[in-house]
Amino acid sequence: MANAIVNVQGAPGAPPTLLGQAAMRIPTAGKIRPGIMVLTRKAAESPEAKAIYTRGVAEGRSFEDIERALAEAVPQLKSPLVPRNVAWFTVRASDFPNPQIAQQILDAYGEDRGQGRRLYRFPVVFPSDHWQIVMPHELAVWSTHEKRFWSQYSPDGQVRHCMRHAPVPVDDTGRRTIRVFGGRKVIEREDNGGVCNPEACVEYQAKQCNLTGRFLFFIPGIRSISAMELPTTSFYALSNAIQRFQAIAQMRGGRISGFIGRDRSTFFLSKVLKEVAHIDERGRAVRVPQWIIELEAPVDLTALLREHEDEETVIQQAQWASRVLEAGVESPGAFGEDAGCAASDGDVDGSSPPTQRPTLEQVLSRAQAMGVPAARYTAYADRRWGRGWRVNAQGRSRAWDELERYRHDPDGYLDKIEAELRSVT
Repeated sequence: MANAIVNVQGAPGAPPTLLGQAAMRIPTAGKIRPGIMVLTRKAAESPEAKAIYTRGVAEGRSFEDIERALAEAVPQLKSPLVPRNVAWFTVRASDFPNPQIAQQILDAYGEDRGQGRRLYRFPVVFPSDHWQIVMPHELAVWSTHEKRFWSQYSPDGQVRHCMRHAPVPVDDTGRRTIRVFGGRKVIEREDNGGVCNPEACVEYQAKQCNLTGRFLFFIPGIRSISAMELPTTSFYALSNAIQRFQAIAQMRGGRISGFIGRDRSTFFLSKVLKEVAHIDERGRAVRVPQWIIELEAPVDLTALLREHEDEETVIQQAQWASRVLEAGVESPGAFGEDAGCAASDGDVDGSSPPTQRPTLEQVLSRAQAMGVPAARYTAYADRRWGRGWRVNAQGRSRAWDELERYRHDPDGYLDKIEAELRSVT
């Protein structure tokens, strides 16, 4: 698993090179597992199998290593381990090229809830703004050693294809294989027309083809040049995460990468116990409790919206500064747009809007008329739009428009100002 590369189909491509125009790839060098593997009922009846399993878990060995040891020692047991969904994530030294990283994660974010120190919830930072890249997923059929078939969308995202590796070519004699530059070629599967249709797929109906996905992320405080990986086969976990990604991206101008907000908040991964529905062998819809991976975003969403507004204000201030430099003007008061904004353009108490851009005195007078002291209002406005709003005509117009929106709810506006100022302290 160490130094694995995750290929993301349909992701923004790189410029063409000798090695081709490949999809974006995020290197991974560590795996956090969503659950554990336990002995089957039959395997648990074998003292030798039970001893091997107990020793392997105590030594922190991977479940793959434990299963191989069981196959060698007790070959009559077929598939001795089965997955079990639990409330915590499994962090094992054998799943990291640097085994110390596993202990660092547990030391930083592990909790003891009566079953020893385990990882129940931890912060994550995503390295890309495309959720398709940080949460790649597909339908796939695996053999013992490789992936046989897998789903892949067309470049326009409209058709889901069923793909496979092309046969290894041979020379004219049919005895020697031809060296293939760049690895094995990928082609559409011929026997189903190259279309991925689970309802008509023999492998899917036989439960050989399943949904597989993974989260790719960095963990704050854990030093690693490559991302961590959390695999999952849960449709509910993946679909719920997409909703979270889209909601945050909409309020951050399309961004989900990096820290969220000025207070360096992050996403969190945890588990919640939910009842999920599935169809049993008789076609009945039944609900069973399962621990589902949950992507959390414990942030003040209104703060994200205000932050996006602040970005627009910075752009406006930059435009104003550019005009000042180009005109060679030393003070904003020299602009003609402020010359006509005297108090005669509107009542001083703010009962009617000015015919041109409002002056600072007009904005403060209107705030005071709504019961907001001038000092409190300027402190709030400086926090919200930056000190440049006072000399920026567009900034003053933005402040005036906000006062207009709250003109019929002055008490609510005062509460909004006090809440903003309290968040600073």
